[in-house]
Amino acid sequence: MHEADEKLVQRCLDGDARSWEALLQSLNGRIYNMAFRYTGRFDISEELTQEIFLKVYEKLSSFRPQSGSLRNWVMRVGRNLIIDHYRVTRKEKKVAGSEELEVLEFPEETTTSSPFENLYLKERAELLMSGLKELTPELEEAVLLRDIEGFTYQEIADLLAIPEGTVKSRINRGRIELAKVIRRIRTEAQGVGA
Repeated sequence: MHEADEKLVQRCLDGDARSWEALLQSLNGRIYNMAFRYTGRFDISEELTQEIFLKVYEKLSSFRPQSGSLRNWVMRVGRNLIIDHYRVTRKEKKVAGSEELEVLEFPEETTTSSPFENLYLKERAELLMSGLKELTPELEEAVLLRDIEGFTYQEIADLLAIPEGTVKSRINRGRIELAKVIRRIRTEAQGVGA
């Protein structure tokens, strides 16, 4: 796998436009989704995705297959850029509009769902995103990467440069805290509607 990554990178560095396009297509969705999960805004996610791929292009020669997969390397570059963006705009973080939030990636069968089912899924997604935003950044990130992005424990450990045991601990704590937060939000919503 790493050998294929190395060849793809070399073709990109040699100016092969098709190889660069293949790299973009294979990772564009993941990068955009990661940006959206952190920002909650479509416009900012698109801008960050473009910035991330520009940074990847600039740093492509520094990729080393022995340090992990190309996908993890690109995700690490993306995560670092998103964190930099967050640090610069953290005062504005509360401004991210929940009205822009649409359903998270649910299985394909939801495309033929009734309007009622779609509304239910949207409400669940909003509840989940609201709950995630109340977690500490470390717990939020661990839960996002594992449960929403689908990364393995080892991939997360590599991406965050922390031990796999720490990853598992953060995910477990994050899930527990998220469940508490969601229960509280639901209870508060029921109290308001009563």
